[in-house]
Amino acid sequence: MSVSIVRKRGFRKLPAKTHAIMFPLILSLLMSGVVSTIATLKAVGLEAGIVPRILQAWGLSYAIAFPTALLVMPVVRRIVGALVETPGR
Repeated sequence: MSVSIVRKRGFRKLPAKTHAIMFPLILSLLMSGVVSTIATLKAVGLEAGIVPRILQAWGLSYAIAFPTALLVMPVVRRIVGALVETPGR
């Protein structure tokens, strides 16, 4: 069994075993950022000093979103598995 290192844009890919952490990490980062930005803009409007307020809200949201994503991911996989056909079955 040969192990090849895939290089793209100058860095190595992470091992496959990190998928279970990286997927919810990136998903919750992006989702909490979008939701925090929209909620902050809706609450205070587009004013001077809005970026630090968004980043502060995003930090709090992400601190909650990532652990939550880790906890609910197995439940979501089961629900999706019950709703979506598996190829070859």
